[in-house]
Amino acid sequence: MAISAGDTLPDATLLQIGENGPKEVSLAPRLAGRKVVLFAVPGAFTPTCDSAHVPSFIRTKDQFDAKGVDEIICLSVNDPFVMKVWGETTGATDAGITMLADPGSAFTKAIGMDFDAPPAGLHGRSQRYAMLVEDGKVVLFHEELGRGVCEATAGEALLAAM
Repeated sequence: MAISAGDTLPDATLLQIGENGPKEVSLAPRLAGRKVVLFAVPGAFTPTCDSAHVPSFIRTKDQFDAKGVDEIICLSVNDPFVMKVWGETTGATDAGITMLADPGSAFTKAIGMDFDAPPAGLHGRSQRYAMLVEDGKVVLFHEELGRGVCEATAGEALLAAM
């Protein structure tokens, strides 16, 4: 069963590239006492993720900041090296968006948002979603029902629902 508004997110160990290589990021402490936007994409460098989803959060970052959002996190079932380079090439890192990897899909599976698309070479990936989380609890949850589109989960759509 997929996560929904009102649920508390499970803790997870995600990965990020630090000064000395990959470092673990525990999600629960990162969310505790904070207002965080968490959005997930099927894959770094994939067409819609690269041209629409990440750019929508870059465009709206200042507006989320104005609404008291402490951090915007982009999550993907990729390795942390890919997420680092993708954040740099899209401008997400410079915009202040945190790029986190869920390499084994553990968090994605725990919240029921995993899927496979073998014809596209995607296995154990995350469905496209965006959520507002306050102190670890999901306040708003938007899931993209269509493939290859970014409408309900775009930064503008989540911002409008806040």
